[in-house]
Amino acid sequence: MLNPDNWTLFQGLAVFGLCALIIAIAGTRITRIVDQLADRTGIGEAAAGAVLLGGTTSIGGSVLSVTAAWNGNAELAMSNALGGIAVQTFFLAVADMVYRRANLEHAAASVPNMMQNALLIVLLSLILMTPLLPNVTVWGLHPVTPVLFLVYIYGIHLVHRAHDAPMWAPTKTRETREDKPDDIELMPSMVRLTSEFFVLFVVLGFAGYMLEPSATVIAAETGLTQTIVGVMLTAISTSIPELVTSVAAVRRGALTLAVGGIIGGNAFDTLFTAASDIAYRDGSIYHTMTDGTLFWVCLTLLMSAILIMGLIRREREGPGRIGLESVLITLLYIGGVWLLISQI
Repeated sequence: MLNPDNWTLFQGLAVFGLCALIIAIAGTRITRIVDQLADRTGIGEAAAGAVLLGGTTSIGGSVLSVTAAWNGNAELAMSNALGGIAVQTFFLAVADMVYRRANLEHAAASVPNMMQNALLIVLLSLILMTPLLPNVTVWGLHPVTPVLFLVYIYGIHLVHRAHDAPMWAPTKTRETREDKPDDIELMPSMVRLTSEFFVLFVVLGFAGYMLEPSATVIAAETGLTQTIVGVMLTAISTSIPELVTSVAAVRRGALTLAVGGIIGGNAFDTLFTAASDIAYRDGSIYHTMTDGTLFWVCLTLLMSAILIMGLIRREREGPGRIGLESVLITLLYIGGVWLLISQI
């Protein structure tokens, strides 16, 4: 059972299901901790969603992509990383459906969240452009890999500045829910919060590590391509924390955290590709991207552009009492899944 090379399809599915369950439980728990850490540290829900919640809930997918790249499964590594961004954007539409008082993007108006979404579009554009650049590597890395890390770091710096010293602010309405800290005297100590945070971080990372061999077994035993397994199985399962945490944050009233956790997690997820390029030992991993993976990058760019337009427009109510952008994002994601399944 411990050697993935000897796993049957049933064993692969069992390990996959167990890891997905662990990710869901740990992801639910970590939402409350990050919300309280945001208040205790004063960094704000948008920044906490990007750096703490987004990064931690994404660790399972990150470990999976890096492990897959190290084992030579470049297609699985890239489809998991980039497919996860698309499904997480769709999860934001699901969170909008849960919040019934108004359009979530209207209620959670936040300049840092818009900045994060712009950062995501920049990073995705770099990834999409890279396969068209010369296939060269320096010390085994494509030159775009360090650029992705630098752009992300600078982008997070801009997000912090947008929170601490915004140049403009969204108009407040009766439906706007501002990021106001809770009473820190009622929260657990900083030591306890930090300890729980790192324990859950390790749990999520280990679950992601075990997902990779199980996904490889499922792909081999069923005859499905690694792109389909990456987009439909691993990307969705490793993105479960984003769905759970965004819905949990909405129910807690931490609307900015809910939006920031998804968008910030998406921006962080683009670094999966850079980390995977470091782990991949056969050249530039960007030049192994299939047409299916490139399609999901384009689809995610379209979904992200629609989302940032919704964040700026701030429609109070749309069709079915959710934002029009949520409707469009849902239709685009379902359409992308249908096209992927039709190729089976």
